[in-house]
Amino acid sequence: MRHLMNTAFPLFATLLLAFLTTDARGAGVRLETYPYPFPVERFAFEGQRQQLEMAFMDLAPEGEAKGAIVLLHGKNFSGAYWEETAKALAAAGYRVVMPDQIGFGKSSKPEHYQFSFAQLAANTHSLLQSLKIEKAFILGHSMGGMLATRYALLYPEETAGLILENPIGLEDWVAKGVPYTTIDEMYRQELGKTPEKIQQYQLKSYYDGAWRPAYDQWVALLANFIESPDYPRMAWNQALTYDMIVTQPVYYEFGDIAVPALLIIGQRDRTAIGRSSAPPQVAKTLGHYPELGRQADAAIPDSKLVEIDGIGHLPHIEAFPRFIAPVVEFLTQHGEH
Repeated sequence: MRHLMNTAFPLFATLLLAFLTTDARGAGVRLETYPYPFPVERFAFEGQRQQLEMAFMDLAPEGEAKGAIVLLHGKNFSGAYWEETAKALAAAGYRVVMPDQIGFGKSSKPEHYQFSFAQLAANTHSLLQSLKIEKAFILGHSMGGMLATRYALLYPEETAGLILENPIGLEDWVAKGVPYTTIDEMYRQELGKTPEKIQQYQLKSYYDGAWRPAYDQWVALLANFIESPDYPRMAWNQALTYDMIVTQPVYYEFGDIAVPALLIIGQRDRTAIGRSSAPPQVAKTLGHYPELGRQADAAIPDSKLVEIDGIGHLPHIEAFPRFIAPVVEFLTQHGEH
């Protein structure tokens, strides 16, 4: 049963209660004391003339090993939200790797970094090489869908298949009329975030006005960063990744994807980057995921579309059984025999 929220409901009080009782409180900008669902390892490397660490979880398969799959998180998340998905995939025989990208979760938050999807894909590729994984399925959610697409374009021979779960980047927001927001302005907006603002954004964009208590933990995880004295560094990373998202579209390259693809689209999703700054006549045209999903399916040469009615931006959280079934079917169909 969905818990419908409205402006009269004390949103902040509900969120604050969750925030005060979560293990995330006081965990630091790298979530130093926040418990992840599986043991966390670190991949240390030199990048852009500095020492960096990618935190990741590596879950072994149960029974006969059938291959590997990499789960790529969205902008407002980390690898921690893949717990249920990872357990199911491991039970199905897959090695599951869940990295936190640079700038996110438990990974490094550099003072200066040129964020690009190609750079993050190269980092992920280096991680897999260090783990001796020669070929893997790549599953990306939200921003992770843009990253997964770039990975498949850069490393097609090492990509067994591409799975996109409510990815952003199914449209070019700037080309549609969304005004460009500078990195400095995005930084100011990031510094101005509050737990209530985080929840209100997710309520409107991700869940189309329907909130469940299970979503509180993901808001609390973001709220944790705000408390850290190092939050300005985190906020700068977030501003840079926002710029990466709006200036590096993958939309125009869907036709070049050379691996099998699965699109899983929650039909209630209305996520659209920059909608709040767009003119009303532009804003109302953005984020129509039923239409966007069908357009992407038509553009990707070897694609299958699964539409999940009544579900928003996070099918693997909102409707796990309806999400995991087509994923396992796709893996079985396209795995090595």
